[in-house]
Amino acid sequence: MRGMADLTWPEAAEHAAGAILAVPVGATEQHGPHLPLSTDTDIAVALCAGLAAARPEVLVAPTIPYGSSGEHAGFPGTLSIGQAALELLIVELCRSATDTFGRILVVSGHGGNLAPLRRAEELLRRESRDVRVYLPNYPGGLHAGRAETAMQLALRPDLVRAERAEKGDTRPLDELLPLLRAGGVRAVSPNGVLGDPAGAHAEEGHALLARLTDDLTQKTRHWWPAHASKGLPS
Repeated sequence: MRGMADLTWPEAAEHAAGAILAVPVGATEQHGPHLPLSTDTDIAVALCAGLAAARPEVLVAPTIPYGSSGEHAGFPGTLSIGQAALELLIVELCRSATDTFGRILVVSGHGGNLAPLRRAEELLRRESRDVRVYLPNYPGGLHAGRAETAMQLALRPDLVRAERAEKGDTRPLDELLPLLRAGGVRAVSPNGVLGDPAGAHAEEGHALLARLTDDLTQKTRHWWPAHASKGLPS
């Protein structure tokens, strides 16, 4: 993975033409008794790394490990900056980034970030800045369920406390949403899990990450075809 932060400023200038700057945005929030607080961040970083492997013109920016995680308040370790702060952060960051890079991709690993990121994207695009937001979509539990557990087993198995994994609230989102809005995750799931991690395994996680990386790659090829790369391979 080519990291933008590893470059000097003259090297950044050399890479700027035709580059896509991918910004991983995660969260630091509870993921049940068995997954680390970094889970959403780890997934965002992995997707950006996979995209950079598929498209050499992609540079990966330093990761933003905080997001809008107010729904997880009350669980120790959750660090949320809220919607307004996240939206402002992305707006100002992308305004600065477009001084150097013509195309900015924001990859979020946390669903709670979506609303402020979409508002930031809309504003930036109204300013004629080429910014896109991507949020992966996958089945397997709403939070700390089978899908996220499988991906963490693929990415950082040493941080998964498999022996502590337990079922949470498994009701569908449309049923849970009013309760989540009223009282957050703690009101419906004392252990912080929305779903059931049972049966998760690393091979499943690798397959899911590969599918999501392919989806992200295809979307970027739709947004920014290879011919737009100004001579860089894609």
